[in-house]
Amino acid sequence: MKFISYLFLAFILLSCNQTKEITEDTDSIETDVKAEITNQFAIVIHGGAGTIKKENMTPELEAQYNAKLTEAIKAGHEILANGGDAMDAVEASIRIMENSPLFNSGKGAVFTHDGINSLDASFMDGKTLNAGAIAGVTTVKNPISLARKVMTDSEHVLLSGEGADAFAKSLQDDSIEIVDNKYFFTENRYQSLKRVLEREKAKDQKTAAVLELEDPFLKDSKYGTVGCVALDKNGNIAAGTSTGGMTNKKYGRIGDSPIIGSGTYANNKTCGVSSTGHGEYFIRAQVAYDISALMEYGGKTLKEATEEVIQEKLVNLGGTGGIVALDHLGNISMEFNTAGMYRAMMDDQGELTVGMYKE
Repeated sequence: MKFISYLFLAFILLSCNQTKEITEDTDSIETDVKAEITNQFAIVIHGGAGTIKKENMTPELEAQYNAKLTEAIKAGHEILANGGDAMDAVEASIRIMENSPLFNSGKGAVFTHDGINSLDASFMDGKTLNAGAIAGVTTVKNPISLARKVMTDSEHVLLSGEGADAFAKSLQDDSIEIVDNKYFFTENRYQSLKRVLEREKAKDQKTAAVLELEDPFLKDSKYGTVGCVALDKNGNIAAGTSTGGMTNKKYGRIGDSPIIGSGTYANNKTCGVSSTGHGEYFIRAQVAYDISALMEYGGKTLKEATEEVIQEKLVNLGGTGGIVALDHLGNISMEFNTAGMYRAMMDDQGELTVGMYKE
C-alpha cells in the first residue's frame, strides 16, 4: 500500500514538472509573438555614399537623382505590395539604377586604370542563406541579374573575370543581356579617370589639390555603389549590391560589393544589408555580416547594430561609407559616416522618403 502511495506521489510531481515546462514554453512563444512588427513589407535602396553636399549639386542634377531614386524604389515596392518576392523586388530596383548613368554601376560605372569598365555585384536570399556574386565582369548590362543567376543556376557563390562573362553567355537568358564594353562609357566618368591619372603624375601637392577641386567625382573615386534590401509579405528578406568599383583600380582589384558578408548579407532571422564606401575597410570589418551578428548574438536592435558598426567600428579602422538595412520586423536603417548618401525607403503604407545629404 505504501509503495502505491509513493508511485502516486511521483506521478503527481512528474505531472507538475511537465505542466511547468509547457507553461514555460508557452510563455516563450507568447513573448516571440509580442515582438512588434513595424512593417509587413518594406524596401530601402542606396545609390552610393561620399562627399555629397547640397552646395556642390545643381538643382537640375538633384532633381535627376531624386527622380531616379524614386523610380527605382517604386518599382520594387510595387512588386512587394502585390505580394511578390523580395528577391524580385531587389533585382528590379537595382536594374533601374544600373541602367542610369547617374550611379557608379552598370551604365555609369567608373573606369579602371586600363580604361575599361569592370563590374561587380552580389545577391543573397535571407530565407535559404544562398548567395551569388560576380567580379570583374565586362560584358553584362545588368550585373545584379547575373549575380542572382550564379546563386540559382550554379553550384558556386562567386565567379570572376572572363569566367563570369563566359557563364553569362552560356545562360542564353533574356534577363542577361550581353553588351560591348563601350556601352558603359560615359564622358564624365572618363574625364574623372583622366584627372586621377593627371593627379598621380602631379609633382606638387598644390597641383593635386587644384585637380581635386575641379572634379567633384575625384574625391569619391571609390564610392558610388548601388544596393537594395527588401522584406516581402511572407517575411523573406533579400539583399543585393552592384558597382563599377573604384576609379583607376589596378591589378584586378575587387572591393566589398561582391563579397558576401562585406557588401551584402541577408538572413531572415535578423536583417538584410547592402554596403557602399571604401571597400577595403568594409571587407576588413565584414560590415554587412557584423550588423547581423550583433543582432543575432548580441541582442541589439537594427538601429543599435548599424550605428555601432558604421559610426564606431568602421570609423576606428579609418573607413568611410554607409549601409542600408532592413530587419525581419520591417525596421529600416540608412546609416552613413560621410557627408551624404543617395538613399530612399518605402514602407507598407506606401510612404516614400528620399535623401541625399546628411541631415
